[in-house]
Amino acid sequence: MIKKGIILAGGVGSRVGPSTKAISKQLIPLADKPIIFYSLSILMLLNIKDILIIVKKEDYASFKKLLGNGKNFGINIKYAVQKTPRGLPDAFIIGKKFIKDDNVALILGDNFFHGQGLIEFLNSALNNFNSGANIFSYNVKNPSAYGVIEKKGKNIKIIEKPKKTKSKKAITGLYFFDKNVSKLSARLKKSKRGELEIIDLLKMYLKKNKLSISDLGRGSAWLDTGTSKDILKAGNYVEIIEERQNQKIACLEEIAFRKKWIGKNIINSRIKYYGKSEYSNYLKEILNDRS
Repeated sequence: MIKKGIILAGGVGSRVGPSTKAISKQLIPLADKPIIFYSLSILMLLNIKDILIIVKKEDYASFKKLLGNGKNFGINIKYAVQKTPRGLPDAFIIGKKFIKDDNVALILGDNFFHGQGLIEFLNSALNNFNSGANIFSYNVKNPSAYGVIEKKGKNIKIIEKPKKTKSKKAITGLYFFDKNVSKLSARLKKSKRGELEIIDLLKMYLKKNKLSISDLGRGSAWLDTGTSKDILKAGNYVEIIEERQNQKIACLEEIAFRKKWIGKNIINSRIKYYGKSEYSNYLKEILNDRS
């Protein structure tokens, strides 16, 4: 069982420049919502309500203004500052006091997940999780751009951005870890590029036979918004789905309202807060046609 989540929203975002010289990549719009809404929505849909968002010092005020302490979404949000990018495992070192002796989920703030049955699949993995680590793989066309899982029978290898590989299974930006993750992360040594590597952390669990791998099937979409083109493609995907179905993806207030974490009073206040936007109009529809 996991009740705590971390969103890593630091990083320089150099591949999305020059926009990221003025704004965090996770605050850039993807369709009509900031990118971080999509990763935050996944944690909420998994009923994770205690969330730590790790940000750069210069972005803290912007995230706090957008999300506050989470009360408008029926959740508890805390923030921590990453002084300099030191790799994904640094999230567990920074978040040690937040994690305490609990299991934790980590999702990258620029990752997008969507699909029929996806949340049910992830919930099953989450509810059955007790110890070790659980990662989620996804078939990609260009595996050399990602950490990759190679499997031969019971033999498993995890390779960071391999030049050559027969595997198409990339490691996505969603991870489940047990309470030992902060301690293990603190033992890691920096790689040649000067960062703590998530691959090295996963190898520690793999060595102890404590690493589980769940494959996201064909019905799911995992999009990495690492570049401007990636953000545009993901935005087009969202707009097509939303326009066709007349249902928004990653509407945080809707998720909280349908879970009965917030009431009509908060929805009404958010309608006023968002003004004359399409997002605000959608919230009006939620109030008028709760299903």
